[in-house]
Amino acid sequence: MVIAGLILAGIAALVHVYIFVMESLTWTTPRVRATFGLTEQQAHATKEMAFNQGFYNLFLAIIAVIGVIAFLLGASALGAGLVFAGVGSMAAAALVLLLSSPDKRGAALKQGVIPAVAVVLLAIGIAL
Repeated sequence: MVIAGLILAGIAALVHVYIFVMESLTWTTPRVRATFGLTEQQAHATKEMAFNQGFYNLFLAIIAVIGVIAFLLGASALGAGLVFAGVGSMAAAALVLLLSSPDKRGAALKQGVIPAVAVVLLAIGIAL
């Protein structure tokens, strides 16, 4: 269970790095605008906000990856704490998105299911 949780935490981190790229680096491109349902004007008007938000996603990914590495190197308490902080925050943010913007359910599920399952699997694996 622990290994499965760590693998899912790594996958969740990769998803959030991809979100970082979209929000912070390619926000105004036609492909990203279509993904987020934005007009060119809306994308340009929200570019600074998206840039900042993208870094939140990157930092959560970094926390999760450092946690996975620490856990695998034998610092299991530190690693688990970092993984729980990183992917737990990802799952919580996805829940906020789901509750505040039900029309963005698909995005919330894409961002939140994998980290939530990682939390559950890691917690069960550690408890056993």
